[in-house]
Amino acid sequence: MPRIDPILYIFRGSFNTASIGWALQQANITFRHNFITMAPALHPDDIHIRTTLQPGDVGYVTYLHGSLYSQEYKYGVTFEAYVAEGLVEFCKQYETAKDRVWICEHNKQIVGFLLLMHRGDAAQLRYFILHPDYRGIGLGKKLMQLYMAFLREAGYKSSYLWTTSELPAAASLYKKFGFVLVEEKPATMPFGKPVIEHKYELKSG
Repeated sequence: MPRIDPILYIFRGSFNTASIGWALQQANITFRHNFITMAPALHPDDIHIRTTLQPGDVGYVTYLHGSLYSQEYKYGVTFEAYVAEGLVEFCKQYETAKDRVWICEHNKQIVGFLLLMHRGDAAQLRYFILHPDYRGIGLGKKLMQLYMAFLREAGYKSSYLWTTSELPAAASLYKKFGFVLVEEKPATMPFGKPVIEHKYELKSG
């Protein structure tokens, strides 16, 4: 059956409420289809990743965690405060040879973040987050590759991270890079609700 142009359908004389409603609906579907198919697909290489903190980064990354985790997992304001405290701790103990941040920017907006923080001879992976619009394009994988490269470059023999059971996609990515679940425990703080915390470890060398 040939495709009917919804705009021509209106102007060929079918001027009743039902037919006009149908035509407008089809026109909207056509527009959305064309808009989606014409929009270029994002690639990780389209995202600028820098490794130095700039004024405003700490506040915005804190906001991003507080906003997204509240919307997606119903975490409370205490979680946002926990992230802020951790980022301040990172800034105060920062050493160029031992610590690293990866800040993802697109259209002058922070859309992703990850940091490596030294803990004695071990490295802690913290605050891995991607804006929903930038998930599923390989950006998370690229960040983990950068993390692993710096881990080796800095001479770390082990790394660990804490997450929760509510983030299976992130856990799957960690496992692909060799992290293993070693501990789980119930917790309420700093999330503002009961969760199960998971600890993952990576042994190298």
